[in-house]
Amino acid sequence: MAADGVAPETVLRLLHEAGSPGTMAVMGGRFFGGVIGGSLPVTVAAHWLADAWDQNACLYEISPVSAYLEEVVLGWLIRLFRLPANSGGALVTGTQMADVTALAAARHALLRTLGWDVESEGLFGAPPISVIVGDEVHATMLKALALLGFGRARVHRVPVDNQGRMLPARIPKVDGPVVICAQLGNVNSGACDPLRDICDVAKPIGAWVHVDGAFGLWAAVAPKRRHLVLGLEQADSWATDGHKWLNTPQDCGIAIVRDKEALRQAMAITAAYYGPLSKREPMQWCPDSSRRARAVELWAALRTLGRSGIAAQVERTCRHASTFAEGLREAGHEILNEVVLNQVLVSFGSDEQTERVIARVQQDGTCWCGGTVWKGRKAMRISVSSWATTEDDVEKSIRAMGKAYEETCPAHRHDTF
Repeated sequence: MAADGVAPETVLRLLHEAGSPGTMAVMGGRFFGGVIGGSLPVTVAAHWLADAWDQNACLYEISPVSAYLEEVVLGWLIRLFRLPANSGGALVTGTQMADVTALAAARHALLRTLGWDVESEGLFGAPPISVIVGDEVHATMLKALALLGFGRARVHRVPVDNQGRMLPARIPKVDGPVVICAQLGNVNSGACDPLRDICDVAKPIGAWVHVDGAFGLWAAVAPKRRHLVLGLEQADSWATDGHKWLNTPQDCGIAIVRDKEALRQAMAITAAYYGPLSKREPMQWCPDSSRRARAVELWAALRTLGRSGIAAQVERTCRHASTFAEGLREAGHEILNEVVLNQVLVSFGSDEQTERVIARVQQDGTCWCGGTVWKGRKAMRISVSSWATTEDDVEKSIRAMGKAYEETCPAHRHDTF
């Protein structure tokens, strides 16, 4: 760092010249490397406006617009997903922190019924809470559980079917308070756990059902996909992202909890310098105090698209995923998953050949896809999440993948010496 500063325009020029070449084209229609949405233009503009306002969305008196919009969008989302009307919620950085937020409420509620105040007494000597997850649980859920003191290694892992869906009949019988973490949208296959059956097992034993729905929760908005999330409203808490299928800018996570008083008590903070708290104060519902005004671009997305626009966005990207699967299958390549949402897993033969195709596709630059391992096999993972993806983008990408296969497959290569 230099002793003396330089002009702002010089700083911006340096940032652009050095930084822009090091970015990924996630805003384009042919980025399929993860469940990462390309921000809707209106949400980018709303984000710029929020940055210009530079609001600290912690308290109503500090930023009335932030607090008001947060209350509005949470009400809209609860109705959009058809969740219990009296649920509470919070805006956080992403689904991982939404999981932390919702599961903190679960921890509070379950231990409160046993007479234990976890916020005051901590977990030292507390009655143990059993946590049950599917064997295809996302890594961030395990991190969330670790942050809350539940531990990664202490969870009960339930077997799954060949698409990664939890098998409710295999949920173990355990004593004491229980949290069951279900998943909507397996990050590889796109599969959704059977929520209704899981809740049928959970309710007789008083278990808290939490839904990790980072992108799969949005299937509830699309009429042709809603069957994948049957029983959604029977759960106790839900977590999702705005920056995935809704296509808001990074970062935007959403936590919703049926027992809103449990959420408030788990997140409560008091001090004389916060003044009178007479309205819904955002910092009383989430882990953060100082926080940016995420509700601004979230409001812009929901207000611009409406229920029908969001449904169309989900359906369109799912159709694109099906087109990928059909085109690649017709070309002789193996599709490893049932394409029910926006995820496609492709094998181009051996693991080595699949890795070569992925590398060549990334080198070519027509589109970008990453790799994964599914049921012990290497696969290209195609995640169609962007509002900007068109049919032409899909066709160009399929051709680029076919070309990459022909150029790397030993049976097709014609090396010259």
